Amino acid sequence: MTGRPYHRRKDVTVVSLLLLVLAMTLGPTPSSAAGTDWWVPTARPAPDSQINVTGEPFTGTDAQGDVRGFVDAHNHLFANEAFGGRLICGRTFSEAGIADALKDCPEHYPDGSLAIFDYITNGGDGKHDPVGWPTFKDWPAHDSLTHQQNYYAWVERAWRGGQRVLVNDLVTNGVICSVYFFKDRGCDEMTSIRLQAKLTYDLQAYIDRMYGGPGKGWFRIVLDSAQAREVIKQGKLAVVLGVETSEPFGCKQVLDIAQCDRADIDAGLDELYALGVRSMFLCHKFDNALCGVRFDEHGLGTAINVGQFLSTGTFWRTEKCTGPQKDNPIGGAAAPEAEKELPDGVEVPAYEADAQCNVRGLTDLGEYAVRGMMKRKMMLEIDHMSVKATGRVLDIFEAGSYPGVLSSHSWMDIAWTERVYALGGFVAQYMHGSEEFAAEARRTDALREKYDVGYGYGTDMNGVGGWPAPRGADTANPVTYPYRSVDGGSVIDRQTTGERTWDLNTDGAAHYGLVPDWIEDIRKVGGQGVVDDLFRGAESYLGTWGGTEKHQAGLNLAKGASATASSAEANPFTSYAPGRAVDGDTGTRWASDWSDDQWLRIDLGATHRVGRVTLDWERAYAGSYRVELSTDGVSWRTAWSTTAGDGGLDTVRFTGTPARHVRVLGLDRGTDWGYSLREVGVHSS
Repeated sequence: MTGRPYHRRKDVTVVSLLLLVLAMTLGPTPSSAAGTDWWVPTARPAPDSQINVTGEPFTGTDAQGDVRGFVDAHNHLFANEAFGGRLICGRTFSEAGIADALKDCPEHYPDGSLAIFDYITNGGDGKHDPVGWPTFKDWPAHDSLTHQQNYYAWVERAWRGGQRVLVNDLVTNGVICSVYFFKDRGCDEMTSIRLQAKLTYDLQAYIDRMYGGPGKGWFRIVLDSAQAREVIKQGKLAVVLGVETSEPFGCKQVLDIAQCDRADIDAGLDELYALGVRSMFLCHKFDNALCGVRFDEHGLGTAINVGQFLSTGTFWRTEKCTGPQKDNPIGGAAAPEAEKELPDGVEVPAYEADAQCNVRGLTDLGEYAVRGMMKRKMMLEIDHMSVKATGRVLDIFEAGSYPGVLSSHSWMDIAWTERVYALGGFVAQYMHGSEEFAAEARRTDALREKYDVGYGYGTDMNGVGGWPAPRGADTANPVTYPYRSVDGGSVIDRQTTGERTWDLNTDGAAHYGLVPDWIEDIRKVGGQGVVDDLFRGAESYLGTWGGTEKHQAGLNLAKGASATASSAEANPFTSYAPGRAVDGDTGTRWASDWSDDQWLRIDLGATHRVGRVTLDWERAYAGSYRVELSTDGVSWRTAWSTTAGDGGLDTVRFTGTPARHVRVLGLDRGTDWGYSLREVGVHSS
């Protein structure tokens, strides 16, 4: 990003003098502590925000060799570049200085009357004092959704307060961009993602220059977990790139017809990986060609449902849930401003209160994308996925023992938590107020203890979500300034930028620099135990990432093996022979006659230790079945059985047993059809 162009003058002496004045005013100035404290820059812009933290940031690892520190698993440093460039006002940094970075959108002047998105999302008339630097009378604020909260110096304060991992989710939404009244660029999602990735690297270089050159700053973009660990050992902030967008790779659906193909997905994943992206969402807000979404509620949900229709020609469709997990209720609240965008005669449908699950799950293209991420050792975000899509993803990951699953900001049904932890995945909670955050943390405390994992938070700043309101200066247990950081090595006081000083007790979590104050508030309200779990968050996040990188696809002993069956459905056009279940192609399948007591038998060719069998059922599944093993094909023993089969992808685990032959014996059909398996996998462990 550059400042406004200047007009060249003939008088070179005058030009030189002006440049000298600008350099003195806006350029970096020597720090009084230059050369003494590694965490203090040798030069930084002047004027600039204060940090208001003293003391050396902790370095190294703990006695067990684990890194220490907090992890923000979900943030949007450059959302101001998304949605057409005028939805979020202000920048994370500017070469021209803080006055240029922290200024409002031009249409917000003189009194915010045209801050349309502000009053759509926050009520009222949107009016506010648009002046940012240096007065900040009305923004940033905990309930303002359209103003920059991630100024780089505020991120620096969060790092100084103990944060050691930050996931920068590159974010946008083409439909919101297209319908919003103000924009200064096009709405192509991937163009915005590329720009935000570039600016993240530009920010790293901007901070490096303050510390003497490349690689010397505290803001370090990392490409693998080992690199992240080294950065954190040095006491710096490891920054991970993620992606959260509604139609990645152009994979939207129009009238339920996909607008992308497998080649688009491969090209998109390759490009994102080359940019440094290591985690991503496959769907967000709108049903797309990859998966269905977990709905938004209330009036916002109605508005997003309108957006879905405008983008795809289809509204959300619901059905009754088949398990304990459910998607959010859509609700019937009106969204008049959004509904005005619908064509004449088109209305948002009404929904049954007891039908809270999206009918759309993970599509075939979505499954291809999931497996493509697995091949590239990327982590998948399941927040925003429908229950049906999430269930299928977890089935796929369990079948392959793949740990790369993340829930970064409370958009997953909490009933999935144990399956995520059992895989080796990571869970973070949205940045709720301290009381709600502590209460929610306690709900899953036993699971974290069981799986010996830390906890994270997802601030979602610049994410149009709203942040913790003030508890009040007269609360019984306010944050008392100054206070010590969790590690005890730093002293943190109220944060000042320009003429404004923020106090969490009276201002709430107005910007990113108040994250340490919010954590101190959690300690006051929820106790040290919650904060201790958060302080272990960086280690657990890196554990998930490292496990993902090290994952090796297990050898499928059944692939290409000889298979026989009690029967095979006859069809003049398609073969449903037994070998179709072991050919490595999920597009083919074995299907039996339409009766109970049918079996599929696989000869592995030699005796192997068998400890895991995966069964990918077609719609014709077994409600009751057994997995049997044999060394000679004559004597069989039951390794596993169930009377509660529900189809989908089953992963059967049991004590490793020598076997050459594996038999799946269907006892009771789950449908009126026979039994049908797309693919059977047999593994040693």
